[in-house]
Amino acid sequence: MGVAEPLKIDVFFDYLCPFVYRASVLLDAVQRSGRRDIEVRWRYFSLTQVNSKDDGWKVWSAPATEVVRGRLAFAAAEASRRQARFDGFHRALLAARHRERLDIDDRDVIEKVARGQGVDLEQLRRDMADPAILGALASDHTQAVMEHGIFGTPTLVFADGASAYVRLAEEVAGDESLEVFERLVAVAASEPRILEIKRPRKPN
Repeated sequence: MGVAEPLKIDVFFDYLCPFVYRASVLLDAVQRSGRRDIEVRWRYFSLTQVNSKDDGWKVWSAPATEVVRGRLAFAAAEASRRQARFDGFHRALLAARHRERLDIDDRDVIEKVARGQGVDLEQLRRDMADPAILGALASDHTQAVMEHGIFGTPTLVFADGASAYVRLAEEVAGDESLEVFERLVAVAASEPRILEIKRPRKPN
């Protein structure tokens, strides 16, 4: 039985979202398994922007002095890309937020995570201070909304344009990861007639 064709997926994400962390664990486990060739491109999407009631206000252009939830993490992630350190920093920052329960709006936390991934802190600080550093967030978020109608994270967009907003109930890793992933792809990418599946929650 041969290996399936490579599958390219854009994942629109916000570091603040626990479902993003669970999806990252699943995708990482599938990649590590070596049994499914997937190429994941992590793309920015701000839940703070989505939840804003001010149509003229933008996360990426708000004054630097304004405290904006999640913005520091996006800036740091893009700065890590400039050093070709994004993958490790990205995983570590998600773990810091969702496993260690650290405040990723705290610059000291961001720098601690960066240091652990071999990111040059002086360069990181310079790049994060660059007014252009949030350009990728602006571009990704705008494309997500205007082209794909994305409203939440994580949303997976496949090469043919099919997309799905995914919420995993728990982390899935190890031997189960590939099975869960293949079921997800079968519905999200291969069955366009299914628009939504939502499980009701039983009352306590």
